[in-house]
Amino acid sequence: MKGAKKETKQEESNPLRKFIKSEDPAVSFVRDIVWVVCAVGIIALLLFVASGTWPAVVAVESQSMVPNMNIGDLVFVVSPDRFGELQTWEEGLSTGYGRFNSNPDKQGNRVYGDVIIYRPNGVGDVDPIIHRAVEWYNDTSGNKESGYITKGDNNDVYDQQGGIVGVGAIKPVKKEWIVGKALFSIPFVGYAPLHLFEFALILIAIMVIHELYARWKEEKKK
Repeated sequence: MKGAKKETKQEESNPLRKFIKSEDPAVSFVRDIVWVVCAVGIIALLLFVASGTWPAVVAVESQSMVPNMNIGDLVFVVSPDRFGELQTWEEGLSTGYGRFNSNPDKQGNRVYGDVIIYRPNGVGDVDPIIHRAVEWYNDTSGNKESGYITKGDNNDVYDQQGGIVGVGAIKPVKKEWIVGKALFSIPFVGYAPLHLFEFALILIAIMVIHELYARWKEEKKK
């Protein structure tokens, strides 16, 4: 009995044990949130180790890569040199290599090479672009504009023929601006991160309802 009392006192004095074993509804809710955060953190770490880059997944937000990528696709990203060197459309044309090339582009041409995820002009506070690397452009004018020329399969022109508000004219993509290359995608799953706030509210609501139901069941048994 003395040993049991001593163990009970130790548990009561240990904040972590109290937190884990508490039946208080508020503490239980916070505990569930902590478990979710820890699980997400572990998954994120494993994704980073496997992909070699971050973010390791991105969601497609536009129709610029239709029909090979669609809005709501969750794209898994790896570092440019993982699973083989990054290949452009021009390089893939000679080797027959291509990813996300089941369908021709808007002009009816078969597509080749890798799809890259890059930060336009290296700007970090705008959404990365997911487009195909067409060719490597060597600038001979001395303006240091060498980089990848890119294009969406569903677009009429190269990215470098257009611009983005707040960024300006899109320059050839330097290697340090590349987040990674697209490895594979899962349809529709990307809608979750595109609507992260709404998804989080739904998840929290489910957790609250589950907790209330479990407590109601416990009270009913008593």
